[in-house]
Amino acid sequence: MIGKRGSGILLHITSLPSDSGIGNLGPGACRFIDFLADAGQSYWQILPLTPPSPGECNSPYSSSSAFAGNTLLISPEYLLRDGYIRAGDIPTARNVPPDRVDFASVIEFMQHVLDRAWRQFESRQDRSALDEFCEGERYWLDDFALFRALKSHFKSASWSDWPPEIRDRQQPALERYSAELSSEIEKKKFLQFLFYSQWKEIRRYADSRGIKIISDIPIYMSYQSADVWAHSEIFKLDFDKKPRFMAGVPPDYFSKTGQLWGNPVYDWKKLEETDFDWWNRRLDHNLRLCDMLRIDHFRGLVAYWEVPAGEKTAGGGQWVPASGEMWLARLRGLYPSLPIFAEDLGVITPDVRELITRLGIPGMKVLLFAFGDNLPESPYAPHNYKENCIVYTGTHDNNTARGWFEEEASVVEKEGLSRYAGQAVTAENVNKILIRMALMSVADRALIPMQDILGLGAQSRMNIPSTTNGNWEWRLRSGDLGPDLADDLRSLTQIYGRLPISSRSK
Repeated sequence: MIGKRGSGILLHITSLPSDSGIGNLGPGACRFIDFLADAGQSYWQILPLTPPSPGECNSPYSSSSAFAGNTLLISPEYLLRDGYIRAGDIPTARNVPPDRVDFASVIEFMQHVLDRAWRQFESRQDRSALDEFCEGERYWLDDFALFRALKSHFKSASWSDWPPEIRDRQQPALERYSAELSSEIEKKKFLQFLFYSQWKEIRRYADSRGIKIISDIPIYMSYQSADVWAHSEIFKLDFDKKPRFMAGVPPDYFSKTGQLWGNPVYDWKKLEETDFDWWNRRLDHNLRLCDMLRIDHFRGLVAYWEVPAGEKTAGGGQWVPASGEMWLARLRGLYPSLPIFAEDLGVITPDVRELITRLGIPGMKVLLFAFGDNLPESPYAPHNYKENCIVYTGTHDNNTARGWFEEEASVVEKEGLSRYAGQAVTAENVNKILIRMALMSVADRALIPMQDILGLGAQSRMNIPSTTNGNWEWRLRSGDLGPDLADDLRSLTQIYGRLPISSRSK
């Protein structure tokens, strides 16, 4: 049982230790859940589980599907345990970096392992479990599997450049290509079956240890996704199915020139006409996978930054009203306790704040933003918090606490932090001081990136927004999660009243 106050750790699946060169849904995930429980934590926050779009720099925030799982996260160890592969199917002569993900190497390795699993499965007589999975996930799985098979068939060409009859999803073309590519389509479905089978096992194990999982929903979809192809009517596309506008944000904390993301924007009028069916299904699907969801770029549900296609920067955009408030109000009727919270960072207007308050949706507080010139009035400073919020030292888009102090913090911020903490803050202790501030605050939940738990510097940062190289690669080393670290974190969690109720007598 989790009390009103709780805490947890932010660590994506890819960052777990494993022998595969990337964190996965295998023994490393279970060991991390054990660490969380031993450390008195209540939550494990991950990043989106969906597969990155090819050529999108491995970002989990630019996916080829809003529903599919990233098959690079499938555990070869569990495939071997469950009889899908043999011991000789796992290549052994590999030089795997212990603290980084080499995505090119991992993709080659996992393609080999998953191809072997599929070949062995093809000869099985009993496919009832796969058939049951495919029937239950038909809404998204049929389109996703066909889309990925078509992508291979057309040599990764943009779907808008496919022959018009399949680009526009004419029924005879859908039937013809589905028959022609049937074997590849079935393989794609099988790999999703493996992913979700392993994920269910991780969820069950986390639940048995009292750990709730928090995931993330990126508000936008990659243009090169099954969802934009299959549901083109809910996006602002032209006659040739190419984007008329692109998503982004104006200048903010993360970028002085704004950010041009390149995703197509939604046609909210069309979404209203469908009673928000696609969004409803997306939310329901994700809430079956985790216990709580962060909606990334929440302000885009109220109004979004729309940039005409062809612009080179985000500066030529404008704010356009969205219908997210209507959608969220209807969700309140479906979920008595709506398990979402808002990524409400950057430039947030009063209407967004009012919506968050009116619906009782928790927002985010990031300590790295707190210590500038406006420290007394800063909404990120702990003395200004209200209980219904979630505090972070930093997020996956920030530098680590130590990296921020060493490379980014101004003299004013360093002096303000030391005055606020009542002691001299240095690169060596800044992570511990910020963790204490987060845990002692009145925020209902405190979530700490694993890099800050370990006191790591900028080389361990997960992502630098608006850059394309070197992101999403950081990994834990196998020896980082020792019992002493768990004991220290548990002690802090206990002092500040954040232990789960079931752990308080231990």
